[in-house]
This record gives sequence, C-alpha cells and structure tokens, in this order.
Amino acid sequence: MQQARDIFSYRKFWAARFGIAPQLPLTRAEMEQLGWDSCDVVLVTGDAYVDHPSFGMALIGRLLEAQGFRVGILAQPDWHSAEPFKAFGRPNLFFGVTGGNMDSMVNRYTSDRRIRSNDAYTPDGAADRRPDRCVLVYAQRCREAYKDVPIVLGGIEASLRRVAHYDYWSDKVRRSVLVDAKADLLVYGNGERQVVEIAHRLAAGETVSRLTDIRGTAFVRRNLPENWSEVDSTTIDRPGAISRPQDPYQETPKGCASPAAVAGAHPRFTCDARNPADTVIRLPDFDSVRDDPVLYAHASRVLHQETNPHNARALVQRHGDSDVWLNPPALPLTTREMDRVYGLPYSRAPHRHYAGARIPAFEMIQHSVTIMRGCFGGCTFCSITEHEGRIIQSRSEDSIIREVETIRDTSPAFTGVISDLGGPTANMYRLACKSREIEASCRRPSCVFPGICKNLGTDHGPLIRLYRRARQLPGIKKILIGSGLRYDLAVTSPEYVKELVTHHVGGYLKIAPEHTEPGPLSKMMKPGIGTYDRFKAMFDNYSREAGKEQYLIPYFIAAHPGTTDEDMLNLALWLKKNGFRADQVQAFLPSPMAVATAMFHSRKNPLHRITRTSETVETPRKLTQRRLHKAFLRYHDPENWPLLREALKRMGRADLIGNGKHHLIPAWQPQGKGTAKTGASPKATPFRTQHTGLPPQGRKPARRKLRKGA
Repeated sequence: MQQARDIFSYRKFWAARFGIAPQLPLTRAEMEQLGWDSCDVVLVTGDAYVDHPSFGMALIGRLLEAQGFRVGILAQPDWHSAEPFKAFGRPNLFFGVTGGNMDSMVNRYTSDRRIRSNDAYTPDGAADRRPDRCVLVYAQRCREAYKDVPIVLGGIEASLRRVAHYDYWSDKVRRSVLVDAKADLLVYGNGERQVVEIAHRLAAGETVSRLTDIRGTAFVRRNLPENWSEVDSTTIDRPGAISRPQDPYQETPKGCASPAAVAGAHPRFTCDARNPADTVIRLPDFDSVRDDPVLYAHASRVLHQETNPHNARALVQRHGDSDVWLNPPALPLTTREMDRVYGLPYSRAPHRHYAGARIPAFEMIQHSVTIMRGCFGGCTFCSITEHEGRIIQSRSEDSIIREVETIRDTSPAFTGVISDLGGPTANMYRLACKSREIEASCRRPSCVFPGICKNLGTDHGPLIRLYRRARQLPGIKKILIGSGLRYDLAVTSPEYVKELVTHHVGGYLKIAPEHTEPGPLSKMMKPGIGTYDRFKAMFDNYSREAGKEQYLIPYFIAAHPGTTDEDMLNLALWLKKNGFRADQVQAFLPSPMAVATAMFHSRKNPLHRITRTSETVETPRKLTQRRLHKAFLRYHDPENWPLLREALKRMGRADLIGNGKHHLIPAWQPQGKGTAKTGASPKATPFRTQHTGLPPQGRKPARRKLRKGA
C-alpha cells in the first residue's frame, strides 16, 4: 500500500513563536491582541465558529495553528459587499472557503424546496446568516477583496460539487464549483493532508499554479501534461453483460495494473496495462452531461469506481476551453495522525463573541466524541462515502478516553452523560478488510451489499472494550450511542448487541432500515427488512434480560428513486401492523454527486452498466407524488386521509378504507382536518400522533402492547 507523509512531520512555520491562541480570532482586534500583524490563512465559513473538533473550520484552523501558521476565522460574514472580507487584511498565504458542516442548499432548503425556518449552525438558530451556494458567493467576495490572494475551496459543499453535478434546487446540471467560483484549488474529502501541504508549499515560496500534484485536490488546467496517457471513460466502463465478482486471490492477468481491477459487486471494468500514476480518465464533458442524462449517469458510475485512494486514477472533465482535473483521493489518516488531530487544544466552546447565544448544533454534539471516520456501507443516497471515503480511520482507545476525561473535567454543562461515542456510523470502529492487498485493489462500492463481503473483518471486540473502559471512568454516569447503527453488522456480533442494549441505550435506539420493499432497498444498497427483524429480536431479548423497557426508532425515506406508490403502501401497512406512527418523516433529497441523485436525474441505475436501453429507474419527481409518498409514512395523520383515500381508490385498494382494525385509514374525516367530512360519526376524533415507535407522552405502555402494535 502507498504511504503518505505524516502531517505532523513538517518543520513548523516561523510564526509558531506566537504560541497557542485560546480561541482563533474572529476580528482584527482579536488578531492584534495575540500580537499578530497579519494572518497567514483566513478561513471563511458559513457556520458560526465553535472551537470544537466536530466543526470543520475549527479542526482545520487548529491543525494549521499546530503547523505554526496564524489563522483567522471569518464566520458567517456579511456577503453583500467585499468589505467584511478585508477584516484581517490581506492573508499572507490563502483564503480557505467553505459552506460549513453542511451543503448550504441542503442547510437552507427542505426536500420540497421550501426555505427552512432555522439554521442549527447559527447563533439562536437564525435562518438568514448565509447565502445560497455560499461557496460561490464567498469566493467571489474574497477575489474582490484581494484579487491576487489564492482561493482554496473545501468542505462538503465544494467536495460534492467538484465535477459537473445535478443541482436539485435549480433542476439542472451545473458546472464544477471550482469553475464557477474561479478558485485556484479545490480540496475534496477530509482535507487535513491537502491543507497542510498547501500551506507549507505556499509558505516556501511556491506559486499556487504549481500545486497540481497534491492528492485530494482539483484544479483547472488547459492541456494534458507531458508523459501522461488519457483514457476515454467509455472504454473503461464497457457495455456488456454484468460480470461476476472476480476472486482477488486468482492469478493477475498479464499486464494488469491492479490484481482486481475488474472486481466489484456490479460493474464490468476493463483492465488497463498503463501505469495508473500517469493515466487520466476523461469523463464526458460538461456540455454532454448537461444535455444527456445517460452520459451523466455514466460519468457518475465511473467517478464512483475511482474513489479507492489505493487504486484510483486521476479524472478530467472538459468545461468550455479548460479541463477540471481531479487528482486521486488523499490517503486516509493513520491512527497516530487522527489522535493528534483530535488532541489539539480546542476550547470545545462557541467563540466568546456570541455572548451566550444558543447554537443548536453545538448543544447537540458538545458532549459527544468522534471515534472513527469513513463508511464502507455505500448507501446511494448518502454523502459520507463520497466525502470521507469507505476506508475506516479510527482513533486509538487511549486518545478517545482522554477526550472523555477532558469533557468531564472542563465542560461546565457536563452532567455525567456522554451523548455519543461514534462517527458516521456507531459500529464500524476498527473494522477493515482482512487483507491490505485486497483492500488496495478493490473497487466494490459497498462492503456490506448485497451481503457482507467475506473479506471484511466484523470483529466488534475493540469497540466492546472501548465501551467498557469508558463507562468505568470516575464521574461518568452514562455513555449513550447516538450515531446511526449499522445493524446488519451488529447482528454478526451478539456480544456487541448485548453490550449496547444493556448499557448504552437511553430508552430509545435509532436505526435506519429506510424501507421494507426490495425494489427501493436495492437502489439504496440497503439490506432487506429481514435483517432488521433479526436485530429487533436480539434487541428485545437483551432488553428483557437487562430488565429494561427500551424501544427501537426506525427511520424511513419517502420518494427515493426506485420507489413506487405500491412500495409506499406496503411500507404504510408494515408501519400500521407494527404500531409505528411517524411524527416527522424524511423525503429523499437529491444531494450533489450521490449515486441516488444520478438515478433521480437520469432515471438510469449507475450500479449497473449504462446504455440507452438499460434499466429505467422508477423515480418520484413530481411534487404531488412526493407528497403522496410522505403521506403514506404518516398514514395516521387526518390531514393526509383525503389524499390517501383518492390514491387507494386509484390503486384499486379501496378495501383499505374503513373503520376496522384491518383498514389503513377511516372512511370518515374529522371536522377541520383535510377536506370536508366524507361520512361517519361527527363525534369521531383523529388518531393520536406520536413519535415513531414511542409510547404516548406522559405514560409508558405495557411492553407487550408496543410490540404488537399501538
């Protein structure tokens, strides 16, 4: 496997003599109080500045500080003019621009394209502190402020928009954000390696135009460099029958660059004899993918097959008269590097500038601890794999325990409860491929779909030991697990499920089966509902053994590509049968670059080969159908009954309308709910709405009654 330079091995920049700031400065006055006459790097973010490692700008800022650089934070600047972007004066090295912890469009708009009324990353939840597509806006203002200062984009908004991408809010394919922002570099994925190298090389006198060899970055160039070979993406993803996964142990075909170049759960990819280190894959150009959804789906498929940092090749896509060039992903951080990154001197509090204002996102995570990064689940609707990668990066047990102790000893609001030991998933800590060689050559989009790969290690022992050690710490009353649980992995370790259920569930545990029907589940790359049933049986059994009354909270997605009206009806019937009444529901939101978004836009399935006549994906696009799918999830809400009655009659399922226990919705309509009454007693009252799978507020039902249905 390839090795990367340790990010803490660089010689510190001379400004390290100024020492560590209690909090990074938000204003010029604070900068001057630290004795600085200028900032080396100014980080511009759409979030409030919270000096906590769960906030991207705090982590990158503290990491650069540890390298000796002076870092200022422009948090949620007024974007209506360039003046606020001159607050620190001219940065000596570069502007770093991000939308924040969330894509700004996802942050500002619902899945129905309605503007949200609050923003969890803003003081007191105010909803008007960042613009739409704020990476573009901030980059423009930075350029207006100081036209000669390099601009480096980063964070999830830039990461997921690094190539031509479908934009749900404008319903069109947009250019790479790098082109529209007219930035110099784009950092994608977790950016520690890239940002540290960029800062040191600029500080050493290199120009930003020369920084074209840094992994995990994208930039614009005119021509193909000398000694590079170009391969058309349509020659890599050959149309043809779907091949069986290749055995990684079989003899490598002569001339192949990697021993499993054609291995994968679904695709057939060619084996190219050329050195991947000097081979670039040309994706269809922007004009082509903008105008042709089939080519868009093809480009998405190829891009997602080039995400393993150990075998990925560079990608290039033409935009006008220039190319957007994507270097292969950065290599994952080592455990030692992760420990040092999370051990930096964060104050773990919002900046004092906010004077006690509530920042909802901070309140949620202030007593949580990140123990790992990445996800090999590959869920098509999720952005974790595209951003953090599928190789799990874990901290050491000692590092995690030190952070728990720091929270206990320094947080004034700490009550003895750690709200989470997790990350993108709760239970992938230290899970990895059994063979480093297989991992380095694998191109599978998921290690757990359609089933758990035989080469994947599923030992939950290290996580169990971590749980036991953490809860034995003096002053720790409870350790909860708040991250999403990958239950198809959990069922492979009954010991882990018992440990979790007995000690780390605070009455309710959230999991995400997402659906019950095989059609949408296959498009999500999620396990069948039978796996949920097995986990629930284990959960209930161990809860009984522990003498605890505990409940699962399953989450489901409406209107996902591949979902029909009949699928949603069957899900509603399953919910009713199992006594679940969802208080809030989630409709599929096509985030940039996700595989499911390519399905939504193109109606093609990038999990399989793409041709003009290949599988067409049923895609709920119209607002009326999306609302119907959400209504099926909230079948118990009287406001939805008129819509559901109409749909059930149209689907030939009027037998589900009536006042019996076997009916989905009643034939009557309460006054003032939905449309006018359609019959039945005027004394009838609507069903009580309650949180998914939870007992009514104020009392606890018998366990037997909850299991059999409310």
